[in-house]
Amino acid sequence: MRHAVKGRKLGRTTSHREALFRNQLQSLMDKERIITTLPKAKELRPLAERVITRGKQGTVHARRWALRWLLRRDLVKKLFDDIAPRFSERPGGYLRIVKLGPRLGDGAEMAVIEMVDFVAPAAADKAAGKDAAAAGGKGGKGTAKGAKASSAKKGAAKPQKAAKGGEDEAAAEEKPKKAAKAAKAPKTKPAKPAGRKGSPPPAHGEGGKGGGGAKRPSGQRPGGRKPTTPQKTG
Repeated sequence: MRHAVKGRKLGRTTSHREALFRNQLQSLMDKERIITTLPKAKELRPLAERVITRGKQGTVHARRWALRWLLRRDLVKKLFDDIAPRFSERPGGYLRIVKLGPRLGDGAEMAVIEMVDFVAPAAADKAAGKDAAAAGGKGGKGTAKGAKASSAKKGAAKPQKAAKGGEDEAAAEEKPKKAAKAAKAPKTKPAKPAGRKGSPPPAHGEGGKGGGGAKRPSGQRPGGRKPTTPQKTG
């Protein structure tokens, strides 16, 4: 039996596992929320809470200890100036793990690890919109005069639009009248060209389909050659 053996190796060597936790800690302190597998989240949570507890101390030694895991001075500054003061009255439990279910592909259990006071950006935007709407409702009396003035300007501009509309209606009424006049006007048929119906057919040899010039004598071959007579033998 595996007595007194705590922690998960996660299929990695010690140096590889520590590098993994350093990368995850940097992302967690930067975004305050990351998505990873459930075993990694369970192993990361105690280490991240220990780093936040060091941040609440505020000593130079604590800063150097945190820098060993975060490796970035801007993240150390954020930890000691922003994150740790938010949990000054909380004795522990700075993070929470929410299960997401199996991952497509290999079926690994996924989870979200985040700060307990983390607020999604969409929810923050909605809250800001509600505050702005409430402030606008309180100052609605002061803006009522401006709304009345704008409505008066719009009312003054309406007669001009109405006049334009009357002109458009008159033009629309004239269009059908013009179309009716154009329909009643008599249509002139174009003159047909003189055809060959009344003219006599051309004589043979003067042209036409069978025309080819002067009439050929009956006993002459084409080309002007005379017919040859058969020679008598014997």
